[in-house]
Amino acid sequence: MKIVGVIPSRYASTRFPGKGLSDICGKPMLWWVYRSLKNAKGIDEAYVATDDQRIIDACNKYGIPSVMTSDSCPTHLERLYEFSEKIAADFYINVNGDEPLIESSAIEALIPSSNIDSKSDYFANGMMILRDPIDAFDSSKIKIATDMNGYGLYMARSPIPYPKARSNFDLKKFVGVQCFSKSALDFVNKTPRGYLESIEDIDEFRFIENGFKIKFIMTEATTLSVDTPKDLEKVRAIMAKRLESEKTVGGGQM
Repeated sequence: MKIVGVIPSRYASTRFPGKGLSDICGKPMLWWVYRSLKNAKGIDEAYVATDDQRIIDACNKYGIPSVMTSDSCPTHLERLYEFSEKIAADFYINVNGDEPLIESSAIEALIPSSNIDSKSDYFANGMMILRDPIDAFDSSKIKIATDMNGYGLYMARSPIPYPKARSNFDLKKFVGVQCFSKSALDFVNKTPRGYLESIEDIDEFRFIENGFKIKFIMTEATTLSVDTPKDLEKVRAIMAKRLESEKTVGGGQM
């Protein structure tokens, strides 16, 4: 079973253009994501999928394999599909390019077990307990409601569920690590955006609205996605502390 990791990175991000190349402790953001992906056990190959030569050039500089895709992909799902047409695999592990703090262990949690049929329409997504109360009201942090078996019922940019009957529960938050079979990505290519996807602007509704199940897998991730320059400043401070801790215990670079 071949498992390929891919980091989709669009230069012309609406909220934060070129953020994948933003400097974090001397390396571009994409380098930190790639380091965690490459070090994850079970990943056979790892790439960046982009639409911009500036990102390709940065990948070449740091020895990161990259694949050029169309600049007309409306979402990361279409970019992943294009990538899957160029690089063959049984499963594709997507790690969002704005997750520089993601741990390899959180990626490994999405590696499919041997009993998952690679020919099926398999799609799994990471999630974590929302730890910062402010994130509950941050529209860039996607909240999740699942059924008793961990399959997605709804995703929202507002807090869900609403605490009418009780308040002692954990909110669950989307983590930008996903696993797709090739068949699931083929479905993306032939299926237009749906009603809810167009309202919430959450790509994963493409599957839920069409009756597909998304398996949400709890991870112990402590990541912070970079959606704004303010997030970037927080990540830089956290990464600096991590590097200092690595030096203390004898750790180092990739």
